[in-house]
Amino acid sequence: MTDVIPPFVADVVLPCLDEAEALPWVLGRVPAGWRAIVVDNGSRDGSAELARSLGATVVEESRRGFGAACHAGLLAATAELVCFMDCDGSLDPAQLPRVAEPVAAGAADLVLGRRRPAGAGAWPAHARLANALLARRLRARTGAPLHDLGPMRAARRERLLALGLGDRRSGYPLEMVLAASAAGMRIAETSVDYLPRTGRSKVTGTLRGTRQAVRDMRAVLAAPPPTLLVIAKSPVPGRVKTRLTPPCTPEQAATLAAAALEDTLAALSRVPAGRRLLVLDGEPGRWLPPGWEVVPQCAGGLDDRLAAAFVHAARVAPRAPALLVGMDTPQVDAAALAEPLSAARRPGVDAWYGPAADGGFWALGLANPTERLARRLLLGVPMSTPGTGRALLDRLAAAGLTVHHLDLATDVDTILDARRVAAQAPRTTFAAHLRSIDTAPEAAG
Repeated sequence: MTDVIPPFVADVVLPCLDEAEALPWVLGRVPAGWRAIVVDNGSRDGSAELARSLGATVVEESRRGFGAACHAGLLAATAELVCFMDCDGSLDPAQLPRVAEPVAAGAADLVLGRRRPAGAGAWPAHARLANALLARRLRARTGAPLHDLGPMRAARRERLLALGLGDRRSGYPLEMVLAASAAGMRIAETSVDYLPRTGRSKVTGTLRGTRQAVRDMRAVLAAPPPTLLVIAKSPVPGRVKTRLTPPCTPEQAATLAAAALEDTLAALSRVPAGRRLLVLDGEPGRWLPPGWEVVPQCAGGLDDRLAAAFVHAARVAPRAPALLVGMDTPQVDAAALAEPLSAARRPGVDAWYGPAADGGFWALGLANPTERLARRLLLGVPMSTPGTGRALLDRLAAAGLTVHHLDLATDVDTILDARRVAAQAPRTTFAAHLRSIDTAPEAAG
């Protein structure tokens, strides 16, 4: 097979720990027009200086760990397409186009290189066995046709960032695949050569390193993906966003509500999840994306309806954490939700709380959303007041829960709120609709 360099540029992330011996060969075979990002993870053999002299972009990552190095490289990348591969000479960078081309062509969202040993001693038996066992569990968990947790891989940068990957040790490669699957990304693999590495292996080449990697990966596998909930009203004129009128007409307010809901659902569709539930008052419309289950809201006040949403989540996914957000924050960022919910960030956290600028809250998550806990926390909390958030925080504290605080956000209630949110997220559907409304004569003011 002849590898043809496709007409696009990619960033290649190369986690590096004492790889000076392999670097000249590895960097010399990176395809022309592609940028090598060498992430030095505490090398003592001059790897960083050598990589710079060979023309690579060098990123220093002081936190030890394979995942820490990979993620630092992802954050430093700027190209639309990002590739990862080991820096030890076991993989040939000239074969990167095999892995990257399906992503660039739109045929897949994440592609892994399935390793084929191309020399004696390239893949120790204990490491190959551990990989085969993990790959089997991975196929069962995701349904993806994978036979190798291949370290050579490619995906679009924005899709990877939205996954909010939290592991910074050996579980990072597995977390990427699991999170990608849970976010609806299409996963594929293609064969690449696997060569005897240059120098001493720090992980899978040793029994101790292999055991540690397996422990890290088992911890990732053991964590169920979260259940995501959005509570909303169908965007019917006169029933939603009534505080926007005036200056908006009821129809314009409903249009903005639909756009806010569309943006919220789109953002949460990129967050890794086991179930996605739209808790809806009204009927779904064309704005409903695939992958969302519609659950009718129960009767009662907002406190009853929020508690019931968590009760439903606990019933459909008993072991999974659940996070609920409203339809009033179209600026919500997928990564800002995904990372706190990732398997590596969950230990020791009982709840997630997103404060709103008006004194309420825009998000609430529970690590163990039982019916008893949901009712204890929410029933009787005065809703839509400046003290709503404080009352809920008091309930969380009284229950002895450790709370992770999400970023402060502005709910869209008034036209000033709407303009503030649109300025924060100008590329959203909500912002586009607001711009068109703001230019209409009847919306002036």
